[in-house]
Amino acid sequence: MDALCCFAPGRVELLGNHTDYNGGYVLSAAIPQGVRASGSKRDDGLIRLSTLLGEETLLREGSADASYPFVKSGEWSDYPLAVLQALRDEGHFLDAFDAAYRSDLPFGAGLSSSAALEVSTILLLSKLFGVSLSGMDLARLCRRAENQFVGVRCGILDQVSSLFGKRDHAIFLDCLKEEVSLVSFPNDISLLIVQCGVPHALVGGEYNARRLECSEAARQLGVNFLREADMALLEESQLPDLERRRAAHIIGENDRVLRGVEFLGSGNVADFGRLMSASHESSRVNFENSTPELDLLVGIATLTPGVLGARLTGGGFGGAIVVLVSRKDRHEAGNFIASEYERRSGHEAHVMECDLADGALIANGFIS
Repeated sequence: MDALCCFAPGRVELLGNHTDYNGGYVLSAAIPQGVRASGSKRDDGLIRLSTLLGEETLLREGSADASYPFVKSGEWSDYPLAVLQALRDEGHFLDAFDAAYRSDLPFGAGLSSSAALEVSTILLLSKLFGVSLSGMDLARLCRRAENQFVGVRCGILDQVSSLFGKRDHAIFLDCLKEEVSLVSFPNDISLLIVQCGVPHALVGGEYNARRLECSEAARQLGVNFLREADMALLEESQLPDLERRRAAHIIGENDRVLRGVEFLGSGNVADFGRLMSASHESSRVNFENSTPELDLLVGIATLTPGVLGARLTGGGFGGAIVVLVSRKDRHEAGNFIASEYERRSGHEAHVMECDLADGALIANGFIS
């Protein structure tokens, strides 16, 4: 079989921070940058994972015999191997193969490079070995892979965003029902993604802690998920301060997502931008998943001409912010934000100008 290539984009979360594993709502978008996985079957009983950055670099090699499972290493290669294991657990037979990866998506920036790795891998393996699954089933398997093998108890947002993206559209995801719809995005508005220069690392850390805190808040409120709670219930409760603030963030975020969909539908981007800024403030105060660097970037961005709103994107604890900006002003705004941030923090900010992009795809050969 000729080599196949599967491309899976990263994603930017517009509204709905940490709402996915709380059964809530999220508004996200696929971005042009992503991970490309090129591969083919082998006939020597080996699985071989490598990177393509200039010269090929072998990262992982082992037996394709399922009775000799791979062991988690703490490296990026855990993500494709987690997908392999998830497919095997579902009863799909996968034999020996090569997979070589190339990415223009920055790792540790909160743009879901992990999900892009997972989605590009599951598409490649599905095509190579004749596995037929729906888009949502692919997303569920990738989520399981990250939850069980890698150890990040993420929701389904990142994988859905990578699979279901559409150019010039935001993705509205109901995480409880696992239903997706698309929302048209104004063509005179664009996004800036600004990395703060401090990467985040979610495995086994604050991300999982926040999930446990949300579960405890839901338990004390008497609901299955915080999606089922509202501010009236929260105000009547006797929750301790920490759980109260965690719940306030999730309840507020769900409301902001629903209002954000309405604002985009009516073309009210100014109010949509204000929701983004309010989301960041809640992340800072209630959810405590921001950092001084992210707060500084948001503060600079919101005072920059042409900017309508800004917030952290992704899990938080470092990474990047997303900025809603007039398309005509985005280049100048990006330059100003980066230079002012470096002057005030000493860190270099990397700015990506982004349009909302299509989701994952499969092609013959290698996508350049």
